[in-house]
Amino acid sequence: MKIGITGHSNLTAATEKLVREAIRDALTPYAAKGFTGVTCLAKGADQVFAQVVLEAGGDLAVVLPSPNYRDRKVKPANLATFDELLSGATEIAYLPFEEPGRDAYMAASEELVSRSDLMVAVWDGGPAGGHGGTADVVTYAREQGRKVLVVWPDGAERE
Repeated sequence: MKIGITGHSNLTAATEKLVREAIRDALTPYAAKGFTGVTCLAKGADQVFAQVVLEAGGDLAVVLPSPNYRDRKVKPANLATFDELLSGATEIAYLPFEEPGRDAYMAASEELVSRSDLMVAVWDGGPAGGHGGTADVVTYAREQGRKVLVVWPDGAERE
């Protein structure tokens, strides 16, 4: 079973804790049989998901929008977490975009959906903040016939 993630990158610290528990609950039925979590490893929901996948004993597959994503987009305060999670991946795919940006993010999400049997969406139900945002990925996943499990715990907020 391959489970993908899409979600907001601007979760509050308190929301990250709520989301961690909700994702852990969502993944529990799959842990005993073994599963792979598929993520673009963005800050926020993607990284929380990746941490939970590894804690549950799952494999981690990472799809990055460009070979230079880390250098161009990962903020210094997030580098250690990003690098630690990336080093735990059993598979890493880089899309051939020269620069990370909205089109590259959406393409990476489309690739992630194509590799997933089920999608988890850490989503408040609102519209995308730009091309390739969470709402766009949820819409795309549903159009592709993927089941989407929306996770937005009571009290969750975005920054």
